Amino acid sequence: MSSTPKIRFKGFTDNWEQRKLGDVAQCLDSERIPINAEEREKISGEIPYYGAGNIQGYINKFLFDEELVLLLEDGDAFDDFRTKEIAQYICGKTWVNNHAHVLRPLGNAYFLYSILAHKDIRNWVQLAGASRKKLVQKSMLNIELIMPKLKEQQKIGDYFRELDCLITLHQQKCNDIKLLKKYMLQKMFPQNGKKVPEIRFKEYTEDWEQCKFGDLGSVAMCKRVFKEQTSFEGDIPFYKIGTFGANPDAFISRDLFEEYKEKFQYPSVGDILISASGTIGRAVEYKGEEAYFQDSNIVWFKHDDRIDNLFLKCVYRIVKWEGIEGSTIKRLYNDNFLKTEFFIPSLEEQKKIGTYFKSLDHLITLHQRKCTELKELKKYMLQNMFPQKG
Repeated sequence: MSSTPKIRFKGFTDNWEQRKLGDVAQCLDSERIPINAEEREKISGEIPYYGAGNIQGYINKFLFDEELVLLLEDGDAFDDFRTKEIAQYICGKTWVNNHAHVLRPLGNAYFLYSILAHKDIRNWVQLAGASRKKLVQKSMLNIELIMPKLKEQQKIGDYFRELDCLITLHQQKCNDIKLLKKYMLQKMFPQNGKKVPEIRFKEYTEDWEQCKFGDLGSVAMCKRVFKEQTSFEGDIPFYKIGTFGANPDAFISRDLFEEYKEKFQYPSVGDILISASGTIGRAVEYKGEEAYFQDSNIVWFKHDDRIDNLFLKCVYRIVKWEGIEGSTIKRLYNDNFLKTEFFIPSLEEQKKIGTYFKSLDHLITLHQRKCTELKELKKYMLQNMFPQKG
């Protein structure tokens, strides 16, 4: 194993040293005070209570402070040696049960947290009892690490703490906006037979009108493409219900695409494609990309100018579809689609509502993308800021 990482902060040139976990951290398992299930039901608070299955509840007191690193045993994951996710790592205020090891680092806590999260510790997992695999304390303290001096530990620990804080920040903002969106979808559309919503833009006062989809247009779909006409590679992505809104796993030829697009129905830019099977109502705006869509399972509403597409996308999120409630296999047939009722305001108000929710979706996407980018950066830096085998 190399004694220095590929990437490191300026000013640090010393080789890293081989150490055992027991040399750089104190184990505090004996100080653990368990909380039984009955007690947990009576306690609520902000401090997470952890067990092998992750968070078991929240309490108002904490046993271990932010300078501690916890290794949580996960018996189910231990039983599958094909995965590296055989332990969880936590650094912060918490309370734990007897499925967690508690470590007090002698150096920088967040550095140790980062290096353990990066370390493959499967060789230290062993049987404890009849069949359950476990990371026992003696084996844990013998885990071999390679570490720099304290000042470099602190720089690395601070760097990864900042990355984790940014990831948490963007994830929290994303969650907050999703909650706001859910709340506003309930409040900006009429509920319980009412003709006006609870919240609306101040310049609008008229009642909304009840209508059916069939009053405004018809259901459209692409020409059927058979399995033998698709391939795992090709020119044009072919989206099936399982890949709709995600990454395609099938393709069609450009010749077939151009022929079917010219001769048969095909969405226009701005049309809202909707899933009509499985998870009903999953909606994706068609933005003009070259793609083809599975007939009957992915459809769109071909309508006149009485309804705005962005508003329609919102309707899809809250409407109660005719004829699918209680069905074992969920499918939205064209007839049920067209019979479904909903409320509609003036076109001008529709556009304002649609634009508002589009802005929320944009913010959600931005935070999700930023979160993904930061996670990829963290993964890359974990691979390059610690010495690798070789």
